Amino acid sequence: MNVDKLMKKSILYLILCMAITTLGHAQVDRSNYPVAGPAPKIELKDPDTFTLDNGLKVFVVENHKLPRVAFSLVIDRDPILEKEKAGMTGFVGEMLMAGTTNRTKDQLDEEVDFIGASLSAGSTSLYGSSLKEHQGKILDLMADVLFHPSFPEEELDKLKKQSLTGLAASKDEPDAISSRLVGKLVYGKDHPYGEIRTEESIEAIGLEDIKTYYETYFKPNIAYLAIVGDIDREEAEKVVKEHFGSWEKGQVPEMNYPVPSPPEQNEVALVDRSASVQSVIDIAYPLEMNLKSDDYLDTRVLNYILGGGSSSRLFTNLREDKGYTYGAYSRIGTDELVASFSAGASVRTEVTDSALVEMIYEVNHMVDEGVTSEELEAAKANLSGSFGRSLESPSTLASFAINIERYGLPEDFYKTYLQRLSALTVDDINAAARKYIKPENMYITIVGNGTDIKDKLDQFGPVSLYDNWGDPAKEIEMTDTDMTAEKVVANYIQAIGGEEAVKAIKTAKVKVQAEVQGQVIEMTMAYDDPGMRFSQKVGMMGNTVSNTVLEEGKGTVSAMGQNKELTDEQYEEAKMNMFIFPEVHFEELMYTLELDGVKDIEGQTAYKVIVSNPTGAKSVNYYSVETGLKLKSENEKTGEITYSEYQEHDGVKYAMEMVVKSPMIPAPLNTKVESLEFNAVLADEDFK
Repeated sequence: MNVDKLMKKSILYLILCMAITTLGHAQVDRSNYPVAGPAPKIELKDPDTFTLDNGLKVFVVENHKLPRVAFSLVIDRDPILEKEKAGMTGFVGEMLMAGTTNRTKDQLDEEVDFIGASLSAGSTSLYGSSLKEHQGKILDLMADVLFHPSFPEEELDKLKKQSLTGLAASKDEPDAISSRLVGKLVYGKDHPYGEIRTEESIEAIGLEDIKTYYETYFKPNIAYLAIVGDIDREEAEKVVKEHFGSWEKGQVPEMNYPVPSPPEQNEVALVDRSASVQSVIDIAYPLEMNLKSDDYLDTRVLNYILGGGSSSRLFTNLREDKGYTYGAYSRIGTDELVASFSAGASVRTEVTDSALVEMIYEVNHMVDEGVTSEELEAAKANLSGSFGRSLESPSTLASFAINIERYGLPEDFYKTYLQRLSALTVDDINAAARKYIKPENMYITIVGNGTDIKDKLDQFGPVSLYDNWGDPAKEIEMTDTDMTAEKVVANYIQAIGGEEAVKAIKTAKVKVQAEVQGQVIEMTMAYDDPGMRFSQKVGMMGNTVSNTVLEEGKGTVSAMGQNKELTDEQYEEAKMNMFIFPEVHFEELMYTLELDGVKDIEGQTAYKVIVSNPTGAKSVNYYSVETGLKLKSENEKTGEITYSEYQEHDGVKYAMEMVVKSPMIPAPLNTKVESLEFNAVLADEDFK
């Protein structure tokens, strides 16, 4: 555990509250399955339905058990390729709820809260629910939002800032990186399901884009309204005509896109993230599957057996048998446009290749050997139970009716669900496996520590490197073939002031400020290089909330009223960052350095240097090829730190701004140096 990690843990104590729950698991004998009886016949009452003159299709599900009523409006448009405005539709719902020409956002929220109702909107939806006695009021509010949105500019500005903040946080988040990469590979960046938001696309979104979208797609002739609750058809028809009858229909554009194809052979895509302690693995490819398909239920059963739950083959193999992961799952999607197959898990770095071997084995085994009758019966039982439980919600019947109308399903599609499921045989599932599982045509994606895993991946297919945004990584050749890691570090020391000036800095006091969720955090670091002493105090609102001290070969962390002494190994790792300029001490500490090529860091070309201490702990530093300055450091335990705004103090340059990104904090921590004193006079109190 190094100093950066201790600092971040202290911050974490301020903003996270963790609870530990222990669950007991009863032992169940699953070796014998009961003989399945005949599938029960489902008696589903068809909702009342009617269509307004403007084309709005309405479905009414009566449920008089509670005096409540809910109205769900769905806009059935084709997927949209947003291109340079990617992310625009994500703002539509919030902009609809940002106020109307009759009510401000605050007034709208107050009126909803006053009657204890719910009101929300999305790019293809509008939802309102309330007690029966407030039915008229919630419909008035829904109609006001639908017909008179004001689209205030200041709200869009706020949403864009929030989106940019979230985008910055997700930029280095492994699961988000994996999602972007898989989307681009499976669907292509020029497909609605493959395009991603970027800073540029968010910044390009204007108010007219929101208005144009609203005016184009919010039309009754492509809309469905589900009404569920304490209401009958006669009343529903009256209130719907009153509130939505004047809604004008219009021509809505239809979209067509090429159907993506799987790769001709397995392809491996790697995002090198040195700070990762785990590898995020995803196996995916596009396929055609929708509710109308004759194989729809077959693929539900197939996926359940392969990776649909805790008793699936993937989960049992990778978690229960091998202990590689907390969970491994698969999914066969359904979509009118195009769906996909995916299987994934997050595993320890050192077992990345082993986990992939097992995942691919299970995919192949499903095709080559098929399923057993026991697996089939277990899957049927689970899916039947899930379907039955879904019927407990009255809104399910409305969803069924809309799906039948929207996707052109047979009228008895849901009424015969259990009978069709029960009739499936082992041969049916095995045929589906051979048809839809493609062991030789997969994208195999990994987000992890490339230094440790890259050489082990070519056994699965050709390996290509990608960046955090799912684009091919820039391949940069090192023009100086004589460059070594030692020379890179020497150039850094020269760039910040030269060896003589840097070594003349013996002590330092550094005060840093950062803001977390509106609270200002102050960190004070004291460095005593000759005395091999270091301390870091973290404070908030005048109180010290944590204190880390390294001295006399030992380390102590005090936080939340408790003291913890570091182990020898933890102390040695913390030593890697206990000096003002660690680079001048690498040789005397017997650290080994490895130059791992040239990388692109935020548009700057940088040498990648892997630093290892004698106990095997590693950090990765990136030094600018052009300036020699350190741009970034990565550690699999503490995350990433980027350095900028170097300023000269006493003849030596120091990074005055740092951005800390860690899985232990919810958002990037932007820190600024408030005061810096080299060769400061230090007292013993500074290290207590």
